Amino acid sequence: MMENGTERPAIPLEAEGSPATRTRFSRFKHAIGLDRAIAFTVLGRGWSSVAGIVTVLLIARFLTPAEQGYYYTFSSLVALQIIFELGFSFVILQLAAHERAHLTIQPSGSITGDQIAHSRLASVLQKAVRWYSVGAVLMALGLLPSGFYFFHTHRQPGVPVSWQLPWMAAVLAATVTFQIDPLFAFLEGCGQIHQVARMRLTQAIAGSLMAWTALILHHGLFAPAMIIAGQAIAGMYFLYTRRRLLLPLLRHKTTVHIVSWTNEIWPFQWRIAISWLCGYFIFQLFNPVLFAYQGATVAGQMGMSLTVASALGSVALSWMNTKASPFGALVARREFATLDSLFFRTLWQSALLLAFSALVLLLGIALVTHRLPHLAARILPLPLFALLLATTFCNHVIFSEALYLRAHKREPFLPVSIAVGVLTASSTFLAGRYYGAQGVTIGYFFTSGIFGLAYGTYTFITKRQQWHGISISRGNSTL
Repeated sequence: MMENGTERPAIPLEAEGSPATRTRFSRFKHAIGLDRAIAFTVLGRGWSSVAGIVTVLLIARFLTPAEQGYYYTFSSLVALQIIFELGFSFVILQLAAHERAHLTIQPSGSITGDQIAHSRLASVLQKAVRWYSVGAVLMALGLLPSGFYFFHTHRQPGVPVSWQLPWMAAVLAATVTFQIDPLFAFLEGCGQIHQVARMRLTQAIAGSLMAWTALILHHGLFAPAMIIAGQAIAGMYFLYTRRRLLLPLLRHKTTVHIVSWTNEIWPFQWRIAISWLCGYFIFQLFNPVLFAYQGATVAGQMGMSLTVASALGSVALSWMNTKASPFGALVARREFATLDSLFFRTLWQSALLLAFSALVLLLGIALVTHRLPHLAARILPLPLFALLLATTFCNHVIFSEALYLRAHKREPFLPVSIAVGVLTASSTFLAGRYYGAQGVTIGYFFTSGIFGLAYGTYTFITKRQQWHGISISRGNSTL
């Protein structure tokens, strides 16, 4: 073909952008369950994972082993904000998803559809803002003195560590993010899943860059505060761009058609709250206990190992977390067959991804242990790290099952959370005091991994059968 007297080169039939290429790519995306929400979530958590490697290297370069212990213990103590949050953000997401199922939200922020659902959606947002405004103040007043007491009581021998100002900065930054986080959950419930996921990617990048700056400038213990501050700045800008949706809902007069705290929120909320509190004892207790009984260096090894394992698990969990709002909408419309198809497909995709990634990570750690033993000394030995990853896999299945059931605005996992929380906390205190990180890791595997998976799967099967009125038998179930 000639154009302006010049022959144009032939374009291959399956060149990039051709229908055949797009078809293959579409099949690939469907096979792994990739959509925009997952893509942005994976990018965000993928960035966090890669950035975590950079952070680990910077910590090893600019922090002493004792300071590393303070660094990770800061994060564990800041996680005590769960006492004031009480899992309400997940309740907000599900409440919003159930009301949004009867509404249409335009890109401009205008809402059309059932007026009762519109009023109830507005009441969800208004209750959330009031709850978290009070909770943010209580959190700051509770965490600041608690941290001062803990670190003062368990002062480490050797060169003194200046932790006071970094701890104050971390708590104040966490107070800001605590205030705005429920708005993100509300927007996810309203269907803005990939927009929130894209914002979280921005948060991850901003937080990492600010933390690296603090580490390079030899103010490394301010890095946890900088991570949270970066998230707060990016989050507030995102909420400003959503003001056309949020502000009218905050101003909407809700008199008769409101979500009842007594009848609709609290029966679900208190169960979620206890489950969230148990989650702290399952996932966040290791560092403070090891810091108190074994010292900052051991706490730092556990903290860094948990951070790497959790980062891997969070990437795989992206496949499932982005389905929380669709799950709620499908339950509201009682489309259980579609719900099951989406859930089980997503579970297989994410579980296979996690298993493969864990194997690759173990090979990488084995190589680092052989080539860079001084860096490998900052994390747990390879066998213990493998147990952490095995527990992470079990927890992934448990989290997925819980997300499915909680989409029904119920919390049947409360007994599971309490049992696993009590067992894990008891194991952590006893093993942490007498057997160190090895005892904590082994106890975590058996209590949270083995026992938690067995009890959680039993709960999932029985409740799904009961709520959907199905018979769990061959040929009649996707299980």
